Formats: sequence, C-alpha cells, structure tokens
Amino acid sequence: MYVCRRCVCVLRSPALLWGKAQPSVTPGLAGRAAGAPDLYFMSTTSYSHSSASPAHQIFCQSFRERWKSCGVRFFSEQQPVSQTGTRSLPQTSEGNITAAAEELDRHLEASGGAVSVPVGQRIIDLDALPYQSPFEEISEEDAIQIIVPPNLPPASFTLRDYVDKSETLRNLVQLGVDLSKLEERRNVGSMLVRLDFQADVAPRLFFLKDLGVEDSHLGPLFTKNPFILTESLENMQARVSYLKSKKFSSESVAAMVIKAPYLLNFSVKRLDNRLAFFQERIGLSAHKTRDVVTRLPRLLCGSLEPIKENLKVFELEFGFRMTEIQHIVTRVPKVLTASKKKLTHVFDFIHNTMGVPHSLIVKFPQVLNSNCLRMKERHLFLEFLGRAHYDPAHPNYISLERLVTVPDDIFCTEVALASFEDFERFQKTL
Repeated sequence: MYVCRRCVCVLRSPALLWGKAQPSVTPGLAGRAAGAPDLYFMSTTSYSHSSASPAHQIFCQSFRERWKSCGVRFFSEQQPVSQTGTRSLPQTSEGNITAAAEELDRHLEASGGAVSVPVGQRIIDLDALPYQSPFEEISEEDAIQIIVPPNLPPASFTLRDYVDKSETLRNLVQLGVDLSKLEERRNVGSMLVRLDFQADVAPRLFFLKDLGVEDSHLGPLFTKNPFILTESLENMQARVSYLKSKKFSSESVAAMVIKAPYLLNFSVKRLDNRLAFFQERIGLSAHKTRDVVTRLPRLLCGSLEPIKENLKVFELEFGFRMTEIQHIVTRVPKVLTASKKKLTHVFDFIHNTMGVPHSLIVKFPQVLNSNCLRMKERHLFLEFLGRAHYDPAHPNYISLERLVTVPDDIFCTEVALASFEDFERFQKTL
C-alpha cells in the first residue's frame, strides 16, 4: 500500500500526535506490529538537528514512538542507494526488516530524531511482498525469463579453451579428430562449439557406422570434412541410395566415402552428371566407370575443367587415340587429375629423350605418374652403362615398369647389374 503526500501531512499533524485524533489500525496490523513490522514511512521534509528546538525534538520523538508501535519504520539518510541513484527498500524478509529497523533507529537516535529523504522518494510501501523461497516452484513464464550465464568462454583464438567444457569437442578428440587443423579453417571452430553431441554428432556417427566406415577412419574423415556433421541425414541417405542403385556395392560406397569425405555433401543430380560425363566423354562402359570412380572417388567431387583439359592434352598434344586414352585412364585414373605441366614434362622426356613409342607407354602407363627426376637419373645411369634398351624385341630389354617402380638397391642389382655405390657416385656427377 502507498500513502500520498497529503496523508503524510495528516500523519504528521500535531492534532494526531497529541491525542486529539488516533490513527486507526487494523487487527492484522496491530497483531504484527510487535513481531514483524511491514510498514515503511519516508519523510518529505528534512530536519536539521542543529536548528531543532527542544519542543520540536519532543514532537519528533513522540511521533516516532507512537507510529513505531503500529509497525511503521522510518528511512534515514544512511539508507543504501541503488545503481540508479535512488534509495531502495530493504529486503522483505522478517530478519532483514528487523535489522533495517534497528539500523534506522540508531541513525534516528544519533541525529536526534531528524529524518531526511530526497524529494524523489515520496512513496511508502505498506504492503511489501514476502521474500520468495529458493524451493518455491515458479511458472514456465518466469522460468523462460531466467538468464543462465554461458558456460563456455565468450571468445577465443583456439578450440583448446573449449575442450574441457564442451562434450562435443571432447568426444571428437577421442574419435581422433585433429582440432588444430579445423580451427584454422574459417567458421569451422564456431560451428563445432555450437553442436550438440547427442542431437547432431551421434546420429551421423551411427549413419557412417551402418554405412561400413570403421572407427579408425572416423577421425580423419571429420578432420577433412567437418561439414558432414551439419549435413541432413535424409540427403546423405539419398546419395548413398543413388550410388547403390548404380550397382555400387556397400563396400565400394564405404571406401569411396573414406577416400573422398565430401562425396556425401554433393547432390544426387551432380553425382549423376559426373558419372554420365565419364561414360559419354571418354566412352567408358558402366563397369569400367564404377571401377575408375571407386579407385579415385574424388573424380566425382572436384571440378571437371582440369579433367577436360588433360583429355585434350592427351588427344591433341600427345597424339594418343581415344581407345588408348581409355586404356590409360582405366589403368591409372590419376592422370585425369594430374598437373598439365607435370604430364607434359614427363611425356616429353619419355617419348623424345628416351625414345619410347606410344604403344609402349600405353602398355605401361604408370610411367606417366612417376617422378621425372628419379626416372631421369636411372635412365642416364643405364645409358652410361650401355643398357638403356626399352624395346621388348631387344635382348637386353629393360621394362618401363621396373624402371620406375622398384627401389634403388633392387634397380642397381637386378636391372642395371651394378653396385649401389656406383649408382650413388654417378648421381654426384649429375
């Protein structure tokens, strides 16, 4: 209950103080006056102790004692001030009210009964609400308004500060995910912190396990493609179903996902267009297309422009026929994604320097994917020994496959018929 300024003047009138008029007190108020005072009076006038006369002091003391018996407590100048600059009401619990009343009494006795309150504080709280117990149930509306401080650091340059407090990051580390690589990628760290393990990560783990991905491959898979954790399960299942409809086995699909983790992020339409490109542009059969894609699944994920350019290089610059290109692609699919500069340099050395014809390159296409410097050193060493013969019709024929695949010690003893020390001394002369 609140008392206006006019009522304050009436309460402070001499007639009311000296017994000519008695304030009416309700039975409930009178019963609580001695135990738990719940009426608070805030004066609108400041009195100075130095200028107060003895009669005035008696007037204030009588006024205070009379209304104290009814449960009224006065606010002094020493009342705590809130951050907004206004004096706040004390706590409404019984113990806090009693302590506040005793503190006010001490200030009143020290100041001779004078009360000074700012002009803005002219409200009397006569019906203060009881203090809410921490065990009391609250409504859903009040629960929604409760603001819980975040448990995670507000900002950081590394995911290390979040691992101890994030269940998702802890479980990803246990799976073998390299967070140091993921935090270097743009927006990936903030995405991982917002993920819920049970709602976001666990369903995709079960999906990959059902697909046939082993536990040892889960960590590297998420390290290469963390966006699979936010991909829709329905979309990924649709892509797997499409690949199986094209007669890819479950083992082949699992192997493709491990080798190319971004495979599940591409739409069914894109996968269908890629498979159609290899069948129409290169002329591969459905069986050979599945074999090539299974061995190198990133053909379905990367851009088609480098593949188209390499096909033109083989056909126009190197002079291979389409049937020869088909054979090379089915044996070594990496030539489709290799660098054009590397392919040109290797072919020029094999064909023009070593004198190997197209027919032999088609029979041993692995030479196009070999290290050019290593092949150059071995060819020059064989040429120095007089054994650089690559024609199968020659008696001392050297196979191109053994030239580029066997280790140095076996190459020296079985192919060059020389010691490894001789080969090392020859390398120093280059």
